[in-house]
Amino acid sequence: MSSFLLEAPIFNVQSGLDAARLGIHRLELCANFPEGGETPSAGMLKFLKSELDIPVFVMIRPRGGDFCYSQKELMVMKRDIELLGELGADGFVFGVLDTQGRVNQEACEALVRTASGRPCTFHRAFDACRDQAEALDPIIQSGFKRILTSGAKNSIDEGIDQIEFLFEKAKDKIIIMPGGGAKPEHVFRFKNSPYFSEIHASCKTWIPSPNQFINPHLQFSSDPKTFSHHLGIDPSTVNQFLEALG
Repeated sequence: MSSFLLEAPIFNVQSGLDAARLGIHRLELCANFPEGGETPSAGMLKFLKSELDIPVFVMIRPRGGDFCYSQKELMVMKRDIELLGELGADGFVFGVLDTQGRVNQEACEALVRTASGRPCTFHRAFDACRDQAEALDPIIQSGFKRILTSGAKNSIDEGIDQIEFLFEKAKDKIIIMPGGGAKPEHVFRFKNSPYFSEIHASCKTWIPSPNQFINPHLQFSSDPKTFSHHLGIDPSTVNQFLEALG
C-alpha cells in the first residue's frame, strides 16, 4: 500500500461513490462547486457514510467569497461542526482570517475545539492570507493537522516553488497538502521532499446527464453544461494519480 494519500473534493452523491470505488483514499465533501466549496447537506453526509468505508472530511464554509466571518457566521460554523460530527464526519475543512488577512487564531481554536478531536484541515483561506510563512505558527497552534494550499497562487503550477518552501518551513510540524489544479506530474516532483505525504486533486470531468429536455428560455447557471452534464470523477485521472503516488 502506498504511503501517500490522495484526497478528492466531491460535490454530489455519484462522485463520492465513484471516487471511493476508484481507490481515492479520502473525500472532501462540499457543496457549491462554482464558489469553490461550501458546507454540504447533512443528508448527503449521512448517506455517504452509510455507503462508504473511507474517511469523509466535511467543508465548513457558510458562504462563498472571503474568509472573514461575522460572529453570527462563526456560530453557524460551530453548529454545523456539531451536527455533521454527530452524523459521522471524520474530519473538517475550514479556515478563518481577520480583516487584515491574518489567521483569526481565536476563532480557529474555538472551531477546532468544537471538532472534538476530529482532524481539521486549514483550507485555501491560507492562499488568501497576507503572509503564508507568518500564518504557519498560528495555524499549528490552533490545532490543525494539515494545510491545503496552491502556494498562494491560482494553481499549483504557479505556486509550486512556494509549496516546496512550505514543506521545508513546516517540516513535520503540520502536513502541507498541495491542491488547486493538481496534476499527476506534480507528484513526481513533490516526492523529492521528505515532508510530502498527501495531495488534493479534483480528478473532475463532466458526465452527460440522462436528462433529455432543456427549456431553451431558462438558465440557472452561467455554465451551459448545467442541464446536460453532471460534475463527476474521471477514472483515468484517478489512476494516473494513484500510479504516481505508488
